Amino acid sequence: MISKGKNELVMNYPSPWWGAGWREALPSGNGKIGAAVYGSVHEETILLTHEDLWAGSLTPELPNISDKLPQVRSMLLAGEVIQANPILSDALKELGYETKIAWPLPLCDFKVRMPSKVGFKQYERRLDMETGEVTVSWQDGDTRYGRYLFVSRPTDLIIYEIRAEGDGLIQADFFIDLHDRKDVRKTTTLLPENIELQIEGEYLFFAASNDDATDFGAVARISTKEGRLEACDGVLKVEGAERVLIYIRLFVKGERNAEWSRIRSQLAGMKAEYSELLQAHVQEHGRIFHASSLDLGVEGNLRSNEELLLEAYRGEAPLEMVEKMWAYGRYLLISCSREGGHPCHLYGLWCGEYEGLWAFNMVNENLQMIYWQALSGNMPELLLTVFDYMERLMDDFRTNARSLYGCRGIYIPAPTAPDSGLLKHPIPHILHWTGGAGWVAQHYYDYYLYTGDLDFLRHRALPFLRETAMFYEDFFIIGEDGYYISCPSVSPENVPANYRSGPKSDATAEITINATMDFAIAKEVLRNLIDGAGKVHAYPDEVDKWKAMLKRIPPYQMNEDGSVREWMHPYFTEYNHHRHQSHIYPVFPGIEVNRENDSELYEAFIAAAKKRLLIGLNDQTGWSFAHMANHYARMGEGDLALECLDLLSRSCVTNNFFTLHNDWRKMGIGLDMDWAPFQIDANMGWSAAVQEMMLFSLPGKIYILPALPTRWRKGKVGPLLTRGAVEVTVSWNQDVDSVQLELISRNSSQAVDVIFPQPVIPIDGLRMQGNKLSNLRLVAGKPIQLSFKFGV
Repeated sequence: MISKGKNELVMNYPSPWWGAGWREALPSGNGKIGAAVYGSVHEETILLTHEDLWAGSLTPELPNISDKLPQVRSMLLAGEVIQANPILSDALKELGYETKIAWPLPLCDFKVRMPSKVGFKQYERRLDMETGEVTVSWQDGDTRYGRYLFVSRPTDLIIYEIRAEGDGLIQADFFIDLHDRKDVRKTTTLLPENIELQIEGEYLFFAASNDDATDFGAVARISTKEGRLEACDGVLKVEGAERVLIYIRLFVKGERNAEWSRIRSQLAGMKAEYSELLQAHVQEHGRIFHASSLDLGVEGNLRSNEELLLEAYRGEAPLEMVEKMWAYGRYLLISCSREGGHPCHLYGLWCGEYEGLWAFNMVNENLQMIYWQALSGNMPELLLTVFDYMERLMDDFRTNARSLYGCRGIYIPAPTAPDSGLLKHPIPHILHWTGGAGWVAQHYYDYYLYTGDLDFLRHRALPFLRETAMFYEDFFIIGEDGYYISCPSVSPENVPANYRSGPKSDATAEITINATMDFAIAKEVLRNLIDGAGKVHAYPDEVDKWKAMLKRIPPYQMNEDGSVREWMHPYFTEYNHHRHQSHIYPVFPGIEVNRENDSELYEAFIAAAKKRLLIGLNDQTGWSFAHMANHYARMGEGDLALECLDLLSRSCVTNNFFTLHNDWRKMGIGLDMDWAPFQIDANMGWSAAVQEMMLFSLPGKIYILPALPTRWRKGKVGPLLTRGAVEVTVSWNQDVDSVQLELISRNSSQAVDVIFPQPVIPIDGLRMQGNKLSNLRLVAGKPIQLSFKFGV
């Protein structure tokens, strides 16, 4: 039974207005334009944002310092790690390379003031994730007021309506202003200039100037059939209305007068009612949202976010919260992603800071986590924006490779912004991490595996993979044993124990030799290139070269306790008090190592992963708990995966279910920081982890309920998408040991193995080999239903 309102977030009080209220606002978005509704009765604030509005960029020409690389390498290999650490960074500084990465700029606040005559009662704000509609409602005397907003995917309009039901009528003041100045966190941040608000009839015109001398702004049309409009003291007043409908359109990178005139002409012709516009939006938004669903058997009345969080804070996230957080991560990704645009970054579409901390695309973990859910969650089209973004910046990525390392191919720095893919953070642990392109390449190849799109493989995935491999071909050097050496090397943001500042270390050094992740990513790139090239008969003259490169990648190394080493070089000792889990890559998010193909190595990766939770609990973050949940799910450890989500739910989740970087309450779960930066990646990582518990796939193999937690007694999920483009819906009931499947091959007839985590008995009379149903024949487009009972 699906409870009423399961895909709704309900809150009983508004976002706080005293600074950073946007962090607890309810978000709506269409993949390009964002609106965050604070929810106050008397003075409402709606933060409006646009994916193309960025500021602060400083992008000089990147100097060529590749001649310094031999010196760095010789010093590292000689054990002079401290001395080698700053060489490339210092070389850039000495050549005057001063940069600044852009940040997303809040566009404006749309403000509404309404009087409170006898005081509000029955206040509620609500987000319907199925539609993207945000509602704020309350009772004032005999009148029920409601405000309704969504961001239209078909029209790129913010649609907003105020309604009054009862004896009272609407009295409201409307105006637009620069976003709340209190959200400036740095004293050096410059606010936009030339702020202007004009009112003409039923129109509000707002504009300001960005630091590139272009204008941005908004035009709002306030429409009411029976009410009166009057401009007074910089606001547009409405009185005596039962309904007020507002159409808002944003602009960036324009000239205000021309944009105002253009948008006014567009809005003047708008006659559609709220419900008509919402229906058109829901068709597009809902098509993606409803492509998959999750039901954990929750029954009873809808509970508010506050109630769910209080229960989670006592130790375990209730099933209702697990469902809602899964749906919320899905909703947020839909709201932040659209083909041809920019990927969802760490603030999503709703950055309310004027210089957001880490508000960019980060490819040493975070962008990948944000999009992990897309493919298995049956939303592959959302990944297209990632590929569009990367391909727009390819020339910059080639410049990075050539100027920093003297290599062909591409080098993607950990952080980038839409205006530039050049290296903007020339600090050692960013500059020397070379795995960005390879990790992004995983998404390219997985997109092909999940969709079967051969045209995409031939024209987009393989060229990207090839340029990534070209970099490795030039960058890796060959050691005396015939194996590659990755030097300089970084295991993202971690530093070996013997090179951390403190009494037991030599001194701090951020660069190393042979980080395990470097070789895991390179191996994946080469294997996918070889496999993909064979599928479409591409690059016949280069396949043998890639096969030879594969043979030069050294085998993974073990610590004395049997766990996989994070650095494959004797100079560097393990440090497990850390949030990143980069050396687990071959198991997750990669698919190189599993229990079937190398059980001993698989166990060594599990041992390495568990150290992070057992040893490094105090060093975790919201996103690292989400990452842990995913790799425990991949390892078949469902209860451990759920424990990570429980830790996340009581440490880094706010009242509107947004996730933060860390627990700011100093409760000993995660990093001890006085302030918790906003980060949306753990929201997305939660959704991905739930899907990993329910389903895992390899080409030709589908693993059913590989990490089902004990607490999830019954439920239904799907359709989830597999590698091989099979849609799978799973229903289960642990109390009666039953599981039902429906499988549909999207594109082609094929045979697959269906594998369970334990022996099962097929009710349909099929032959099983222990826990495996081998060679199940699927006909394209034809569903197959199967029923099983778990064996004793």
